[in-house]
Amino acid sequence: MTEPNHAHFRLTVLNPGGRDPEQHFSDGAGETAQLHAPISFHAYAACTRGSFHRETKSASAEGTPVLLLLRGDFRASERALTALQNEGRVVAVSLKETGLHQIAEQLRDPAKLARFTQVVKRADGCIAPTPETADFYRAIRGSERVAFIPTPYPIEDSRWDFSRPIEERSGIFIGTREWDVLSRNHLGALLLARSLSNETGALVTVFNYDGRKGARLLAGIGFAAEKLRVLNRKLAYPDYLREVAKHKIVLQLDTSFVPGQVAGDALLCRIPYVGGNGAIDRLAFPDSCGFARSIEEIRRIASRLLRDRKSYEQGVAAIENIASPLLSFGVVAQQLEKFFR
Repeated sequence: MTEPNHAHFRLTVLNPGGRDPEQHFSDGAGETAQLHAPISFHAYAACTRGSFHRETKSASAEGTPVLLLLRGDFRASERALTALQNEGRVVAVSLKETGLHQIAEQLRDPAKLARFTQVVKRADGCIAPTPETADFYRAIRGSERVAFIPTPYPIEDSRWDFSRPIEERSGIFIGTREWDVLSRNHLGALLLARSLSNETGALVTVFNYDGRKGARLLAGIGFAAEKLRVLNRKLAYPDYLREVAKHKIVLQLDTSFVPGQVAGDALLCRIPYVGGNGAIDRLAFPDSCGFARSIEEIRRIASRLLRDRKSYEQGVAAIENIASPLLSFGVVAQQLEKFFR
C-alpha cells in the first residue's frame, strides 16, 4: 500500500449498489441533521473527512484509498474491486454485516462463499469493525494487512454530545427490538428489565416495530402496570438519541458479536451501558458489558447503577475518559491512515 499524506488523508467508503446516497464529510461528523449520521461505516469516512459512495465511478474519482463493502451475492463488490484496482486505487474490503449470525447467513451458499473468498484474497487488505471478523479474514488470507479498527464515534465533537444532567435521567432503555434474531436475546433482556423494574421501580422503555404481534409478546412478559413504555414508530437518529438520553441506563443481552451501535448510542448520550458483547461494548464499557459475564452478574451491575447514586456518578464520569483514547474520530482516523500506508 502507498503511504498517504498525513495532512490530507481521506478515506472513501464504497457500498456498490447500496441504498445510501453519495455523501461528503468535509466537516467531519458535521451537524446532527444530515442524510446519514456519521456512525457505522459512514463513520470511517467522516472521521477522515472523506466520502461515502454507492457508484464505483464516483468513488474512484475521489482519488483516495477505498474501503469496499461486501454485501448481497458479492457480484457487485467483485466488479467494483476489479474496476478500482485497474484504476490504481488501493482497496481494502469489509463485510457490510459483521455479526457472527450475519456472516453465517451470508456465506452458507457455496457459490457466494467461493466468490467472497476470492475477493478477500485479491483485496489490498481487510478492515474489520470487530475482532472476530478480523480473525475470520485472517483464516482466509493470513495476517497480512488485516486489522481490527472499531467504528469511531464523534466523542470530541460537542454537536454530538446528547447527554443530559443526571437529575433528568430515569429508567431503563432496552437496546434490542428483534424477536426473530435469537442471538439478540431480546426476550431475556425484557425479562431482566422486568426483574430490575420490580426491584427498583424503574420505568422500562422499549421499541416495538412488530405491530400487534409485538404488542402481544410484550404483554406476555408481565410488567407491572405503568412500568412499561412502548414506542411504536421509528425516529430520526438525532431524535432517537434524545430519547435514549432520557434514561439512566441502556440494557441489552445481545450475544451477536456485532460492531456495537447500541453501545455507541449510549456513548453519545454518556449513559452507562449494561450487557451485550459487541466491539464498542467491550471497549467503551469494559466494566458493565456482557462479555464473559453471567446474566446474574449483569443484573447486579444494572441494579447497582439504578440504586446507588455514587456508583452511577462514577460510571458516568468514566465513560468519556475510557472511550476517547479508543473510539474518538481523531484516534480512529490515525489508525486508518496507518493501515493504508
